[in-house]
Amino acid sequence: MAHRTEIVRSDSGAYMRLAGFILNHMEAILLRWEAFAGTLLPAATDMKPLALRDHAKHLLVAIAKDLSTPQSGADQLEKSMGWAPLQAGVPDTAAQTHAVLRARSGFDINQLVAEYRALRASVLRLWMDGFEPEPYHLDDVIRFNEAIDQAIAESVKSFSTHVDQARNLLLGMLAHDMRSPLQTIQVTASYLAAIDAGEKVSGAASRLNRSGVRMQALLDDMVDYNRTRLGLGISIAPARADLAQLFADELDQLRVVHPDRQIDLDVVGDCRGVWDGRRLQQLLGNLVLNAIKYGAQDASVRVAVARENTELLLEVRNVGDAIERSTLDRIFDPLQRGPSHRGGDANGSLGLGLYIAREIVRAHRGEISARSDDAETVFSVRLPRGE
Repeated sequence: MAHRTEIVRSDSGAYMRLAGFILNHMEAILLRWEAFAGTLLPAATDMKPLALRDHAKHLLVAIAKDLSTPQSGADQLEKSMGWAPLQAGVPDTAAQTHAVLRARSGFDINQLVAEYRALRASVLRLWMDGFEPEPYHLDDVIRFNEAIDQAIAESVKSFSTHVDQARNLLLGMLAHDMRSPLQTIQVTASYLAAIDAGEKVSGAASRLNRSGVRMQALLDDMVDYNRTRLGLGISIAPARADLAQLFADELDQLRVVHPDRQIDLDVVGDCRGVWDGRRLQQLLGNLVLNAIKYGAQDASVRVAVARENTELLLEVRNVGDAIERSTLDRIFDPLQRGPSHRGGDANGSLGLGLYIAREIVRAHRGEISARSDDAETVFSVRLPRGE
């Protein structure tokens, strides 16, 4: 340790309860906290003592106050599990603020938790070595551990939330900033494909354009994913639309990209209503691309659209291996891929297609489900038609 600390027992020989010990020997405890925090490299390399201590004093004061406050057995149990309720409208606790500042300083979550482990050990050792608590005071140890557990729970939650938000904001900005150069590449590729520059140039331009389209889809998925993770949801702009025509146009484009696959469309009834047509084309595209990727290569992908009273039913079917129940239960979760998918990253997949499909359906107040057996896999979407 960088500092040597000594705890001197009271001349009167009186025993000191843990709450009083923490308040009366705050500096000795903080010196140990500071010394340990200084070992957490590389984040602590150039940090000053004040930054290393951060909110440790506020945290210890809160713990001492908690130890001096009567509580029920139920209160103790909640705290030991990190479930103590936080008061609405009250500023963040010292543990929550400490976690955010540590995240901003470059500490990782293991280092954050290590600080609390070291604090727990140093406080109890200093107290016991200096005052030899009576057996009936050992309830203080239990309550102290419960308070530390609650602080860890608050810190970990705040740390994780801060890191997730920072990562999603970074990815969102990255996706936004990549759109402009990508559009330039696509426009240039389209120009080269249009001029009579020979078969080699036209072929290369066509491949470049297809790659650009896949990259654009990846960026769109990233932006949509980040919106949902930030609590903003999928943005939609509903207007009157004929899904029969919109879906036909979308499948025509998919057939161009996948000329070796048969994609059938069956429309029954009036498919006009109020939706975000572009988003529902994206929904259909994600479901069909999933069917192409995982379905049998020699079988067609069948799309059926039908009006059912005040709803529209969309189904995408493909023949292939049955999806296991464990996979089916989480198939709409983000960043998931089937264990035997074909094409993989070469097809430009982030594992977000079905997740975004679900979010589009939710934004339209609809429902989406999946079922699978040895005969076929079916994704079903029900959408209110709107008027």
